[in-house]
Amino acid sequence: MNILVSVDIEGVAGVFHPEQTRAGNVEYERARRWMTDEANAVIRGALAAGAVAIMVNDSHGGFRNLLPDLLHPQARMVLGKPRVLGMMGGVDHDVDAVMLVGYHSRAQGRGVLAHTTNSFAFARVWLGGQELGEAGLYGALAAEHGVPVIFGSGDDAFIEENQPLFAHAVFAETKKAYGANSGDSLSPAASCALLEERAQQAVAKFLAAPASMPLFRLPGPLRCRLQTQTVAQADLFSQLPILDRVDNVTLEFDAPGAEYAVRVLNSLSAMSAMLR
Repeated sequence: MNILVSVDIEGVAGVFHPEQTRAGNVEYERARRWMTDEANAVIRGALAAGAVAIMVNDSHGGFRNLLPDLLHPQARMVLGKPRVLGMMGGVDHDVDAVMLVGYHSRAQGRGVLAHTTNSFAFARVWLGGQELGEAGLYGALAAEHGVPVIFGSGDDAFIEENQPLFAHAVFAETKKAYGANSGDSLSPAASCALLEERAQQAVAKFLAAPASMPLFRLPGPLRCRLQTQTVAQADLFSQLPILDRVDNVTLEFDAPGAEYAVRVLNSLSAMSAMLR
């Protein structure tokens, strides 16, 4: 069994403040170590349940947060950007299942550090009439490659939002959100112990009946609707002729499928940097 482990940082135990997610300070260096430890816990659990090959996708910010020298030696790494499939890079390499680690709730969600793809650019995103965060968008992308999401970890808001999308997946709650930058959390050690246990359960469940694991499919063609954080961003994004301006901060475009939509969103995210 080949597994892709996509690892973000906002859902990691002990992470509550933006400073912990941004390179260049001591708080970030500590948080990226916790991020690497949680990835390793999931790898250990997956291997114990029978996984044969594991690829770990660094899925936060510049996609170079994981500490390679501390990562489990049996895992391969997907690092750096740009990459076509973003947070799901590697899903097209004979992967059987995806595991989401350290994920967070969508923009305007009540979870810790909630956002969708780019907190500077996007206020809300809908695909096929359904409001989604990163887990939903990339879970739909994985489904187009025939790969199910079998595991997810993060705060309680992330789980509440995404359990309906991945009803057969196993989830692990690392913390409870009190607000955007507050809550109560497991210790890093306790979180890793929980993730290892739940990851083992998830892989064992999948191997027992792989055909029964449903895919989060969004049949195309799809209409993607997005709200920007500012009018200036909508002005900028409207330069792309595939986007239709709905109002001051709302745009829409047609996509043949989820992967196309994600690639457009990632391109818009990159464009938004010129307004910072």
